Amino acid sequence: MRLLPPAPLLVPRKTTESCTIKGFKIPAKTMVLINAKPIEVDPICSENPNEFQPERFLDSRVDFKGQHFEMLPFGVCRRGCLGVNFVMPLIELALINLIFHFDWKLPLGHGTEDLDMEETIGITMHKKTHLGLKAISDSVFLLFLF
Repeated sequence: MRLLPPAPLLVPRKTTESCTIKGFKIPAKTMVLINAKPIEVDPICSENPNEFQPERFLDSRVDFKGQHFEMLPFGVCRRGCLGVNFVMPLIELALINLIFHFDWKLPLGHGTEDLDMEETIGITMHKKTHLGLKAISDSVFLLFLF
């Protein structure tokens, strides 16, 4: 969710007073949209930000609820997503079950060098070319299901 946020534009806000950010004057009462993706892949916020390294968060105090700019999947502070406490256990449970019960492979004839990481721009962000994976089931698990 850090490298490929589904909705990179945070909720629009209106400025209460005029300000200057990095040389740009923003008048009072201007509608502002913040794109969270450039913040999350900024080399100032984290080392090698474009590399998938989940272990970088193991010993850190980074909170995904919007208190740290290294990871903003649910927005920032009190203006963040209200459903974060509901959705995180669901995401964790779904991922745990998928990872535990299946081995994942790329389709025959495809390697990691063939993956297209280009994105499309819109209200939500998704890959230009969808990723196809082959799930190899754990037969013992499937026996217990039926």
